[in-house]
Amino acid sequence: MTEPLLSRTSIAASELINPYPPTETGIVHLGLGNFHRAHQAVYTAAALRHEPGPWGILGVANRSSTIADAMQTQELLYSVVEISPDGAQVRIPGTHTGTLVADQDPDAVVRAIAAPATKIVTITVTEHGYTVAPETGSLDMDAEVVRRDLVPGAAPRTTIGQIARGLTVRALTHGTPITIVSCDNLLSNGRQTERLVREFIAAGHVAVRAEVQTWIDANVRFPNSMVDRIVPSGGARYNRTTLAHLGVRDAIAVPAEPFTMWVLENRFAAARPAWEHGGALFTDDVEPYELMKLRLLNGTHSLIAYLGALDGHATIPDAIAQPFIEDAAVRVLDDYLPTVTVPDTMNIDDYIQQLFSRWSNSALGHRTSQVGSDGSVKLAQRVPLPALEHLGRGRLPQHLALTVAAYLCCVAPRPGFTPGSHARAMRDPARPRLAEISEKATSTTEFVRSVFETGGIFPTSLAAHTDFLTRVAEFIDILVRHGPVTAAAEAADPAITLDTSRWTRGSDSSLHLCYGAPSPR
Repeated sequence: MTEPLLSRTSIAASELINPYPPTETGIVHLGLGNFHRAHQAVYTAAALRHEPGPWGILGVANRSSTIADAMQTQELLYSVVEISPDGAQVRIPGTHTGTLVADQDPDAVVRAIAAPATKIVTITVTEHGYTVAPETGSLDMDAEVVRRDLVPGAAPRTTIGQIARGLTVRALTHGTPITIVSCDNLLSNGRQTERLVREFIAAGHVAVRAEVQTWIDANVRFPNSMVDRIVPSGGARYNRTTLAHLGVRDAIAVPAEPFTMWVLENRFAAARPAWEHGGALFTDDVEPYELMKLRLLNGTHSLIAYLGALDGHATIPDAIAQPFIEDAAVRVLDDYLPTVTVPDTMNIDDYIQQLFSRWSNSALGHRTSQVGSDGSVKLAQRVPLPALEHLGRGRLPQHLALTVAAYLCCVAPRPGFTPGSHARAMRDPARPRLAEISEKATSTTEFVRSVFETGGIFPTSLAAHTDFLTRVAEFIDILVRHGPVTAAAEAADPAITLDTSRWTRGSDSSLHLCYGAPSPR
């Protein structure tokens, strides 16, 4: 007997977070991926359960139709499989009213944003989806996709272009207020999104741009927000978990850790769902939460991923289980901590302890290749400002330099060096450009200098600190010649020159320390 497909008739209403199907679309979400489905959609379901309202979500996928098509087949339902070492819990949000694929019908996305019933647009397109020029932080007007979007009458393909066009239609027709909520890992993500949208409009049609900008001043809000939940890639194993728990087939079950957090600036142009009933926190100042998450969680997560991949580990739990990586994580937190202001509502010791518990969730199995992907965009948000702060105080942040070195070894290995399958699996838009720089450089020092000066990832202000660049180059050489264990040990105590004869390579090609007295520098 074949089990039934997930639908509202094949499960009990009690299995739904929100048992009341939304009938009106009040939210357009750009980026119909796993994170949205395990985060904003869950909060919205909890809000609707407490207080029904016109807050159904139209989910817009960018290019792939896989999730959108499956949701249509399953009456817009899917399951969230919350995984911990104690077991799994399966929940079904039930908050979507439709799906679109932007690449197939970009004009429909603009119409949805412009619709009078739409009160909120939420965004999870990753840092890469904002088409920002790394050198300036502004909209990348040189990018071909942006130039095409700016052609009068063109159907916009970029997220910023779609929002700008949707707002323009609203401004020139019914003028109903709207709120744009970025949920991506960008510092001051609301302000950044507003600036990019305004830059797009300013570069557009002369006859209407002043009118649209004035309308935005009065009718559109871009609150900052901070989102936090570890959501790995989906797969058949999670579909099987849903089948075992609910007795129904779900082709797109999404895994997630139990922990979840959402902090939003309480600045909306009109009504909103009662997200606080799902646990969301509203505040007047999101930045301390943003910095804490971007640096302490995301920044450390990156280092764990790159060292783990270089040491041959497929998952974050496997990586953090290595004593040298756990120690490196503790130490990079020491680099980040002085650069953040901990919110009054947070206990930093408890928060850090919780981070290590989350990274160690072996049942979840977050892959190093997933966490390490798009590092060119992620590290630009996490490393430069803390590094510059330390360098301005006369301190060289060893583990921030190690983070950059490990990243470069993963995505742009020096000629003759093989970083391993997990590093090769990392996706990065800068990989071809960085690989070309690596191939042309005659030395590691030249390679690093070229990355910082012409690679389009890090600001020129950081490139001016030759001591930092030199340290990055030194760590690359250590990683290539002696492996991540040695590099981490060097970062932990740069006053000690390691006697590399004390390191032996095991049958699995990993390096092991033969303990003994270190050699003084």
